[in-house]
Amino acid sequence: MASISPLERHAFLLRRLHSLTGIAPIGLFLVSHLLTNSSIVWGLMDSRKAVHGHGGVATFQHEVDFIHSIPFLLIIEVFGLWLPIAFHAALGVYYARSGKANTARYAYQSNWRYRLQRISGYVGILFIFYHVATLRWGWTFLVPGGATWSGEAAASTMALALQGAETGITGAGLAVSIAYMLGVSLLVFHFANGLWTAAITWGVTVSAPAQRRWGFVCAGIGAGMMLMAWSAVIGFATLDVKEARGTEQSLQTGHTPGPQIAETLPQLMPAAASGGH
Repeated sequence: MASISPLERHAFLLRRLHSLTGIAPIGLFLVSHLLTNSSIVWGLMDSRKAVHGHGGVATFQHEVDFIHSIPFLLIIEVFGLWLPIAFHAALGVYYARSGKANTARYAYQSNWRYRLQRISGYVGILFIFYHVATLRWGWTFLVPGGATWSGEAAASTMALALQGAETGITGAGLAVSIAYMLGVSLLVFHFANGLWTAAITWGVTVSAPAQRRWGFVCAGIGAGMMLMAWSAVIGFATLDVKEARGTEQSLQTGHTPGPQIAETLPQLMPAAASGGH
């Protein structure tokens, strides 16, 4: 009699843990992360932040400062985020390699979603690695222009990482911005589609009508997250770096920026701060 592997023996539990970790904490973190990053756009509506210059930059810096002020942040990240991501990614790769899509013979919508779920998972792992390596670990050789993200100058250094130069977007910067757009889009699809399949895995949506109704809800959630993701990438890729520096200097000194302050500010590209972007 053939032996059964531990993954097969505990398949019922592992499938549910895999879907659960995709929703919480990973999915909830993704929503929070996109909301924070998209503040570079929606923060423009906050007139109180506008006194410092660029309202989006001021709002984003406020959000980053709040995250860095959370007690035991590193412990929370390791046990509440990185270990769940590692678990979810490892099982996801195993399920993706052991399963087979039949889009060649049966090109139904659900089959294409299954294939895209696998592809988005693979690309998502690579994108998360690049995102963390460049903005958290300081692998500047992978960043156009060698910019290092800084928690003290969050918006301006993020803009440099996506644009490639403080004078505007370069060819390499455009490639990175496009990669970011593709990466965040696939992560949002992976979460929204995974949210739909999780309800089936947990037996919440059994009938076809229930699955269809839940599909509309997941599509709405995905559309909202996609809007945040795209606005964040476009917001940083088009941000005026000198204006952003002027706003960050105003926040640090507590004085509103003068008309020429952005021109006289020094380079703000220190080593990446802990807490991550």
